[in-house]
This record gives sequence, C-alpha cells and structure tokens, in this order.
Amino acid sequence: MLLSRRILRGRFWTAGRSCLCYLTSPPSTTVVTELKPSVAPISSKSKFDCSYKLNNLYSIKGNYFSTDPQLESQTVNGIVDIPLAQTGEGIAECELLKWFVQEGDQVEEYQRLCEVQSDKATIEITSRYNGKVAKVLHVPGDIIKVGETLLRLTVDDSSVGYGAAESSLGSDSSDSDGDHKPEAKKSRKGEVLCTPAVRSLAKEHSIDISDVTGTGTHGRISKEDVLKYALEKGIIEDKPALLNPGSIEPMAGPEEKLHEMAGSLYQDKILTLRAYQRAMVKSMTAASSVPHFHFVEEVNCDSLIELKSAFQKENSDPDIKFTFLPVLIKSLSMALTTHPLVNSTFNLETYEVTLKGSHNIGIAMATPSGLVVPNIKNVQSLSILEITKELSRLQKLAMANKLPPADISGGTITLSNIGSIGGKFGSPLINVPEVAIIALGKIQKVAHFGDDGTVYPVSLMTVNIAADHRILDGANVAFFCKEWKAYIEKPELLLLHMR
Repeated sequence: MLLSRRILRGRFWTAGRSCLCYLTSPPSTTVVTELKPSVAPISSKSKFDCSYKLNNLYSIKGNYFSTDPQLESQTVNGIVDIPLAQTGEGIAECELLKWFVQEGDQVEEYQRLCEVQSDKATIEITSRYNGKVAKVLHVPGDIIKVGETLLRLTVDDSSVGYGAAESSLGSDSSDSDGDHKPEAKKSRKGEVLCTPAVRSLAKEHSIDISDVTGTGTHGRISKEDVLKYALEKGIIEDKPALLNPGSIEPMAGPEEKLHEMAGSLYQDKILTLRAYQRAMVKSMTAASSVPHFHFVEEVNCDSLIELKSAFQKENSDPDIKFTFLPVLIKSLSMALTTHPLVNSTFNLETYEVTLKGSHNIGIAMATPSGLVVPNIKNVQSLSILEITKELSRLQKLAMANKLPPADISGGTITLSNIGSIGGKFGSPLINVPEVAIIALGKIQKVAHFGDDGTVYPVSLMTVNIAADHRILDGANVAFFCKEWKAYIEKPELLLLHMR
C-alpha cells in the first residue's frame, strides 16, 4: 500500500512538472531549449513545494531579455556581459551619451559605467561587479536596444552570486508615475529594501544603510531618505547636485552641431532626432488627434510687475532670481481649485475623465537637447518662494540634460512661456493626456482707453488657452480664465484665498 502511494506521487509530480514545462514555453515558436539537470541537490521539501521554481531544477539555454536580475547577464570564463536594463515602461531603446570608463579600467561595485538617455529621462548605468573593463561595444551617439550588451567585464566567478548579475540604474525613479521602478532588493547586510543606486549613495557618504529609516512601501529606502538622514546627522550641509544643481554645466546639443556645420550650409545634411526630440514627435503626433479650441485673453500685468519689484527689493539670497512665472503658476493653481475639470486627464479607451487632486504644473523648456516639459509637483501646497526655487532647480537640470523621470512624468496641465523669447501669443498643442495647455505672450506697454476716454499706458500680456473640446467647452475655459485673470491683476486676492 505504501509502495503504491509513492508510485502515484511520483507520477503526479512527473505529470505536473511536464505540464509546467509546457506552459512556460512560448507558444508557436521554433526556439529549442536545452534542459540540463542542475548540480544543486533537491530537497524533499522543495520537490513537493508548489512554489519551487523550475529555474532551480534546470538550466535553460537560450537568448532572451529579462528584467529578472538573476537572468540579466551570464558569466562565461570570467567574462560577464553588462546589458542595457529596462529604464522605464514602454522604453525600447536609449541613446548612449557618454562613457565614464574605458577598456582596461578597474571597476568597483556600484561605480558609474555610462550615461544613457531615453525619450523620458537621462539615466546612469552602474556596475554590480568588481572587475576590469574587457571590451566596450558602443560609442557615444549609438542607439542601443534594451537588453543589448553595453560592455563586457572580466570578473572573478566567485564574486558572482544570486541577484548580483545585473546592471543597475543610477537615477532613482521611486517617485515617478508610470515609469518602471527598479525592484527593491534585500541588502546583503540585513533585511533592508532599497535599490543599488540608493546603496551607492549611502556608501558615498559612509552611511550604514541599515540606520536609515525608509518611508516607502514595506519600509523601502529612497534617495530622499538617505539625503534626509545625512542632513540630520550633519554629514552634508546641503542637498547634492541632483536636487540643488548650481554647479551643473549645460551639455553640448544640436545647436552646437549646427554651428559646426556653418561652413557647409549649402550641402544637404541629415540630423537624427534624439531623446527629447523623439518624445516630442510622439506627443505631437498624439496631440494631432485631439480636437483643439483656443481661448485668447489679455491680462493687465501692472500689479504683477510691482509685486515682482517688491520681491526683488526684499530678496537677500543672491541665488534666487524672482520672475513673473512663479506668481503666474501659483495663481493658476488657485484658479484650478475651483475649476478642477481644467486640471484633468482623459482616457479615450474607457471614456473616463480623471480629476487630478494634485496640481502638477508642467513648464515647457527649450534646451540644447530639445523641448522638455518637467513639472512642479503639488503647486497647491507650495509658497511662491518654494515655487521659485523648484523652478530654478528644474531649469538647471533641464539645461544640463539631467532631468530624472520623476520630474518629467505626472503633469496635469502645462504652461508655455513663449513670451520670454518673443512673440505676442502662440497657439500651443495639448500635452496628451492633459486637457489644457496655456501659452503666455510677451508683456508689453500699450495704449489703453479708459471709460472716460482718457488714454494711459498698460502692461498687457496675451494668454492663449488651448483646450480639448471633447472634455472642455468654451464656457468652462472662459470662467476659469476670468478667475485666473483676477488673481493676476489683483495679487492681493491670492492672500485672501490662500490657505
């Protein structure tokens, strides 16, 4: 009787394993995989454990792309391939911007290897090994597919353990909406959840990562947690260049390339669109399917000019430069509070409009690498001074091509300050899935007639609001613009209604 039970159990296990092997293989494929028994012994517990992975039973040979860190690179004769990891949802390729290493260099764990740029953000790839650069497979400017090998390292086989076989992303995207987030791992020193980039930052400042309190899901530690800990302990005096990039220098872009070609203007040249320029192609193509309507209004900015002058006189910080834009952003947020439909997104597939609780106001910026629209998060909770500082931070990062995914994603409405360059007004296109975008014209002195017929100078700014006519109608936008205009022309109303 006992013998028959063992036979039946063996048959059930064999049938179940065959079924699982069949289900895990891709349908209608001609790829042949070679299965070899693993050398690792199989315990009786793991044999009948339904959660036991087939990867531990067999070694599968084949070509594949995977976000599983255990499968991202394979060590052969001490040589490990470092692939381009998945940098975000929907990202299939990246442009290689520059290398931090060259062939023959010794590399330490978490050391920067290269910098790549997708159509969403600029990201640093770091090493997960101590080793030596054996071969660099690409040059700056190359377009590299996700999963394609970037370079090869010579490493000690003994240093390659479970979970240590992937390249990691140097920029932490834990706060980005919709972008792929690197899987948090348990530190080898303890039960700590954090990404390799966070561990690298802690190591840089000689911080024991286990001493940092994580504020993320399940106690996950982010870069902000490490920086906050370093500030509290007096390890650093101010936030590093990632958050306070005063010393970042702009990178060379298409403008410089055009100057180099000035001597051959009469010859045809082909310019390949890169990164942000490709993103603009996608977003503008999507915008072409949206039925736009435009609402144009003139705003008296005399009080706004006086307010800016008052801010400048009281300003004692040389690093802060007051402009009109922070006041316009804050007043826009105040108007959105009573007109939430303007601060929404539309999903055509489900016919659903999402009224956004946060006012994440995007600012269109012209950079050497193309047009980019970072956004200031939660404007409804920020002061004008805080908006000024955040705007300065985003501008410096954008000009240096260092914007992380978190600063680009999650926008709810966009401002285009075309007047800072020139022009009375523009006709902007909506940044899908948002339902409105506003173009600000140049402030200029014009003659204005009073009710009694007298003529006096007025500083006027023309605003052009482009709206998605599937969601917003003329009345929605007119009432919204009327309230926003009142806040700009009478800034004291901001004090009256601000919480």
